[in-house]
Amino acid sequence: MADRRPLRVLLDLRPALEGFSGIPQETRLLFKHLHRPGRVETDGLIQAPHLVLGRGLPLEEARRARVAPHRQGRRLARIVIALTARAETRRAVRQRRRRYVWSVAKTRLSALFGRPVRLTAFAAENFADFIWRGLFSKSLVSSDRAEMTARRYRIASAPWHALYYGAVRWFGLRRPRYPLLDTGGYDVFIAQKPYAATVPRGCRMIVRYHDAVPVFMAHVIPEKSLHLATHIDPLTANVRAGAWFACVSEATRQDLLRLFPEVEARSATVHNMVSHAYHDAPAPAARVRGIVENRLYESSGWLPPFSGPKARRQFYREALGSPKDGARAEAPPLRYLLMVSTVEPRKNHQRLVAAWEALRAEGNEDLKLIVVGTLGWDNAAIQGTFRPWLDKGQLFMLSAVPAGELRILYQHAAATVCPSLAEGFDYSGVEAMRSGGLVAASDLPVHREVYDGGAVYFDPYSTAATARALESLLAQDAAADQRRAALRQEGRTVAARYTADALRPQWDAFLQRVTAASPATR
Repeated sequence: MADRRPLRVLLDLRPALEGFSGIPQETRLLFKHLHRPGRVETDGLIQAPHLVLGRGLPLEEARRARVAPHRQGRRLARIVIALTARAETRRAVRQRRRRYVWSVAKTRLSALFGRPVRLTAFAAENFADFIWRGLFSKSLVSSDRAEMTARRYRIASAPWHALYYGAVRWFGLRRPRYPLLDTGGYDVFIAQKPYAATVPRGCRMIVRYHDAVPVFMAHVIPEKSLHLATHIDPLTANVRAGAWFACVSEATRQDLLRLFPEVEARSATVHNMVSHAYHDAPAPAARVRGIVENRLYESSGWLPPFSGPKARRQFYREALGSPKDGARAEAPPLRYLLMVSTVEPRKNHQRLVAAWEALRAEGNEDLKLIVVGTLGWDNAAIQGTFRPWLDKGQLFMLSAVPAGELRILYQHAAATVCPSLAEGFDYSGVEAMRSGGLVAASDLPVHREVYDGGAVYFDPYSTAATARALESLLAQDAAADQRRAALRQEGRTVAARYTADALRPQWDAFLQRVTAASPATR
């Protein structure tokens, strides 16, 4: 960077407390790879969406030294408990509600009188297991553990939603007055998604903008009015406060500019990073059956019922064509389509199932469908579509699949299908390409941008078009073999654009641009 001293960055880690892939994965990878001692020093902000956290330790070493070690341990342990324990009794639920209401009230007073929402410190070295397993282990590898537990972390006790609801919206104010987050000492605060707070003048806010789905696809999201409000209201405040925007794709950036044309000079496209856990080193196809059996989404409630473990095991062994115990001959590789996403309307699962059914009816009777992802919302119709095939052992729902196993599923799939109706980036296609797999994707601007020549495309509203695109990857002839080989090679080239090494210079350039901007531009 241009300054002699390192650039100090505070990165919002809220999504890292959540799932395996998507925004949670991007958050973990960005936190790891943006940090380079002596150049860019990145600290993590730990904050819950709805839960009130306890106070951490004083930021100043002198004040911290006055807190007895056992009191330090108790303070931080209570934060860990708040983030990991479930409120299982009525009393615990009531306590959490009271703390939340009080947090909203305090935040509103802070916003009204201009008092900053203070941050405190978290001593990661004493809670290394929580830091590693609670925040990072789902996306990073064990060799990263020492680095992650040696990094600096800050605590925001007030949950994100308390900041949102604590904004002052009365006394004749034309615009909501959001609280000030005390990011003093940092040059940049990077928020994941629009953020319901402002930052001091010496600190620049960058919003990592993932998509405008809550606005332009509002009919397919849960709690539609609330989700829209908690997206567009903070986004509007961020724009007016001079925030910058790092969009995950150019398609997403164009959606942002449709809403706020004035941020064109304060926005840039910096694509998501793909994990180095995805690579194309050959893996045995025989492992696929074991992965499917071991990662079945039991808690979904959608899988067929069984009288006991023995019946369950026999059902899936027969459905997957597993070799019988003691058999010498290996079973032929499982032939399947793969989809990796949350089960919710925007992802277009029903169209994929309809196309898959058409393919099976046209001579692909052995073709299975594997869906990896957790249940989302408004999925009763999807369940009705899945249920007959789940009961027949032709469709398999998996969850909590580690990256190392997901890489194998990508590699051996007849195709990874990305049929979404709207996306901000869509990790699964890039991960499949990195793993040496084939990709078929809905013909969206974001897919054309991100996947480029590494995928075949189809109209996501047409079952026939979807089936035709998939058939081009399933055909068994010399010309099809050549097409598949060319597509795999192009996929490797495309996916190389999304490695940390390829994207770090883009982040450096954007950070330099942001910090060099004049106050008037901010």
